[in-house]
Amino acid sequence: MSHQPPTGPTPGFLVWRLSMKWRVAVDRALAPLGLTHAQYSVLASLYGMRRAGEKPSQRRLADHTGLEPLYVSKLARALEAAGLITRTADPADSRAVQLALTPRGRDVTADAVTVVQGLLDRLLAPLGGLDGERTGAFAAELTALLDVPLDVQPDAPLDAPADHRSKE
Repeated sequence: MSHQPPTGPTPGFLVWRLSMKWRVAVDRALAPLGLTHAQYSVLASLYGMRRAGEKPSQRRLADHTGLEPLYVSKLARALEAAGLITRTADPADSRAVQLALTPRGRDVTADAVTVVQGLLDRLLAPLGGLDGERTGAFAAELTALLDVPLDVQPDAPLDAPADHRSKE
């Protein structure tokens, strides 16, 4: 399979640039609340999961956010030290740690969600806003890309078709 050299930025480069632009914008917008983008990802995910009735472990939160479990653990310790979350032993699994927002954590997270929502509205304005048809299509395309496994087996060539890699 032969590929023509790109005439402009590759989709991978554009995804990376958008990701970096978003992370930097969220970091700057949340700085007055004392939060980073990564901390916000943990708090907002925890907020949403708890509202859905889930009592997530650190591992479950890592899976949900796509962050490495060790990084979630480090973030959780910092958020606990800041009084925003509690970390308690899971009664069903002594090796697992459950996370919960403190009352102050719920307030800070609610404020942060409002700030990030405003940024998201600005970002998505060219696509018709949060409820726009193009935004829905964009979200569906991003979801499809996120569902593609990119784990590569160490002995498989990167240009081999995926079905050949699993047979070797």
